[in-house]
Amino acid sequence: MISETQKEILLEFGNHLETLRKSKKLSFRKLALNCDIDYSDIKKIEKGEKNITFLTIIELAKGLGLKPKDILDF
Repeated sequence: MISETQKEILLEFGNHLETLRKSKKLSFRKLALNCDIDYSDIKKIEKGEKNITFLTIIELAKGLGLKPKDILDF
């Protein structure tokens, strides 16, 4: 079970990811096509409902055309 603080961090990360995705003018589906992640999982990540792995961060960075550090800078 995750704490309230951890939930807040997941939500902050999700909001940051959504901002990055929208700044690139990408839909969930377009981002999913750019990386190896299902679009429904991207929705869950952005809502703070899914805890992700390092490899998922790498895939998201690839899909957004960014470096992983840019995704983690929130």
